[in-house]
Amino acid sequence: MRQLIQQAVLHSLPSNDDFTLNPHLSKKTPLVPAAVLLPLVEYADEYRIILTQRTAHLHNHPGQICFPGGRVDVDDRNVTETALRETMEEIGLSRPFIDIIGTLDTYETGTGFLITPVVGFVKTGFHLKLDSFEVAEVFEVPLSFILDERNHQREIMHYRGQAHFYHVFYYQNRMIWGATAGILVNFYQRLQQAKAQENLFTVHNSSY
Repeated sequence: MRQLIQQAVLHSLPSNDDFTLNPHLSKKTPLVPAAVLLPLVEYADEYRIILTQRTAHLHNHPGQICFPGGRVDVDDRNVTETALRETMEEIGLSRPFIDIIGTLDTYETGTGFLITPVVGFVKTGFHLKLDSFEVAEVFEVPLSFILDERNHQREIMHYRGQAHFYHVFYYQNRMIWGATAGILVNFYQRLQQAKAQENLFTVHNSSY
C-alpha cells in the first residue's frame, strides 16, 4: 500500500473542486493561497488519516472537520512549509515524524481559497499538543473507510437562493464534508488510477 500511495501522488488527474460540482456558482477573486497536510499514519496493519475539528468560535468554517493547515504566510518558502508549520502550530505534530511524499492538485473552494494538499506519511510514537483556540479535537479515519466507495455521498444545501452540492463522508458520529471531503475524494481517485495502472502493468508483463 505504501508504494501505491506514493505512485498515486505522482499521478496527475484533472483537478476536482467546489466548482466541479457547482459550475453555476461565481468564483471569488483574488484567491487566498492555502495548504493542508493530508497525514497518513503508518500503523502495522493499516493507514489512518489525521483530521481535526475546528472550534465553534472561529470566523472561517467554525466547527467543521478539516486537515491541519491554513493560509500561506509570506515567510513560508513553499506550500509544504506552510502545511508543516500549520500542522505544528495547530496539533503539535513535529516534522521529524512526517515524511512528505508530494502534493495533490490544488482545490479551489467556493469561499475563495486555493488549497494545495500536501501528502505525508506519519510515523507512530508522536504526541500531539492541540491549539485549544483553533482545534476542538483530533481524530483518525481509516484509509480503508475512504477507499470504500459506499461511504462516498453527495448532498445539497441552499444558500442565498442557490443550490450548493458537496461531497460528504459520515464517519461514526462525525460529518466530513466540503473541501475536506472533496480532497479525500480526489485522493481516492488518484489511488484508483494508480491501482488500475499497476494492474495493467502486471497483466502486460505476465503476457510475455
